[in-house]
Amino acid sequence: MLQPGLPAGRLGALSVAGASGFVCLWSAMALTGWVPRAFFPAPWDIIGRLVELTREPFAGHTLPVHLLSSLQRFAMGFVLALLTGIALGLLMAWFRWVDEIIGPVFEAVRFVAPIAWVPFAALWFGTGIGGPVLIIFMGALPPVLINTYRGARFVDRKYIEAARMLGAGPWRGITQVMLPAAVPAIVAGLRISAGLAWQSLVGAELIVASSGVGYLMVKGQAGLATATVMSAMLAIGLVGLVIDVLLRGLQQSIQTRRGR
Repeated sequence: MLQPGLPAGRLGALSVAGASGFVCLWSAMALTGWVPRAFFPAPWDIIGRLVELTREPFAGHTLPVHLLSSLQRFAMGFVLALLTGIALGLLMAWFRWVDEIIGPVFEAVRFVAPIAWVPFAALWFGTGIGGPVLIIFMGALPPVLINTYRGARFVDRKYIEAARMLGAGPWRGITQVMLPAAVPAIVAGLRISAGLAWQSLVGAELIVASSGVGYLMVKGQAGLATATVMSAMLAIGLVGLVIDVLLRGLQQSIQTRRGR
């Protein structure tokens, strides 16, 4: 049984308490000296190194430049997956024969983990931009396609039948009936897709990139610079949080407009 929702102020206090407790535990463990600070830096070491990376180049660039490089790859792979997933999902929902052709292939491919595409991407694209974009695309596509397909399939059939009776062809039926009705499901899939895309990007940059925050982590690991590696991890988490907050705001805005 679900518990009733807590007031927003109490939820915020609980979030702050949880984060504060984590930082205190981390600080205590660092101060005990059980693990050398070189391998387990304190929180203030990470913050200090993060600030340094915004001014001093590491692995060829400053942290903002590495993040910009990563975000460019993320945007290319994510938008490509978004366009492909929505188009295929709508076509599969409207045309049974498209579903029969693409469905089995997609069901097999989607179980291949994005990181498993890294060797293939390295062989085809080397350290160019094509490799990370391919890996991001393979990670981001399944949630978008599945949510679009399910959102379109569960559209009330009476609306589709009414559109057909009024003479609407496949194009108008898909774009003016199915797509608007499936938007909430599509946006919900975008949040999952964006998270997987961001995780796939970092995995790809660990191996098939010559810049980016994942590449920065590899260079930090090679130089035994734990603070640098953890600073990059912190930056990855913060950027991922911002992406999720933006998409959550979009989702809530759509739900508000639809009166939900």
